[in-house]
Amino acid sequence: MIRQIGYVLIVALLLSSCGAKKRKSTQKKGAPVVVRTEKPTTKTTNDLDTEETLDLFPMPEDTGRFERFPISDTEDYIDNFAEIAQYEMRAFGIPASITLAQGILESGSGRGELTLKTNNHFGIKCHTGWQGEFDFHDDDAKGECFRKYNHPMYSFRDHSIFLSTRSRYAFLFNYRKDDYKKWARGLRQAGYATDRKYPEKLIAIIERYKLHEYDEAVVDTGLSPVRQPKQYDVFTHTVEKGDTLYAISRRYDISVDELRRLNNLNDNIISIGQVLNIRVSQ
Repeated sequence: MIRQIGYVLIVALLLSSCGAKKRKSTQKKGAPVVVRTEKPTTKTTNDLDTEETLDLFPMPEDTGRFERFPISDTEDYIDNFAEIAQYEMRAFGIPASITLAQGILESGSGRGELTLKTNNHFGIKCHTGWQGEFDFHDDDAKGECFRKYNHPMYSFRDHSIFLSTRSRYAFLFNYRKDDYKKWARGLRQAGYATDRKYPEKLIAIIERYKLHEYDEAVVDTGLSPVRQPKQYDVFTHTVEKGDTLYAISRRYDISVDELRRLNNLNDNIISIGQVLNIRVSQ
């Protein structure tokens, strides 16, 4: 089972028989993705337009609450978001390996400053017509506008929509869904990034962490939904006098190792008033 941390409320509606130096702003409200609930058609995802894809692969309604994700390292990032990337691959045909590699590179494995304050895992800027929340961050220029999401899954969905609805990326969808090398080079060709070594960086990440195996799993099972990912609740515990990691782990039925990982602890030392992240299965 792929491990997930931090408010993982990912894809709850699967309609098949198988089973993210600065200035801040007050954000505008708006839905980051379109949520539709009509009955699915018999078309395959390769035949669908964006609206039909959103019918077949809807996202849970935004709770309006900004969810924070304490990611410890790249492996942890992959454990958290691989299922979302595979779900988006089934929905839009973008290789899960490419989505994950871009997320790792653009977000600093979920630990970058922009991602921590916006859940924006792909560095997507506001652009004309963006009606969702936003925040400012120094990038190519000072104080640029970046999209903000309450949960990373909306960033992943927006990334899919971004690539699938812009004509300059259209040729990518003629490539095999598991040909990550062509997709990596095609993204650079289409102008996704100005870094000349962008394709090589994506390919290196994919091969180092064997992300192509997630593509193969989707291709093997078909481009259709297969199961609902496990869901978790995350809350906090404020350390009180007499608390130990072991006692807290017993109280919430969570291992000491998991507590340390969730809170980036190198040892079992905690202090009164320290706030710890706690995760439990729903």
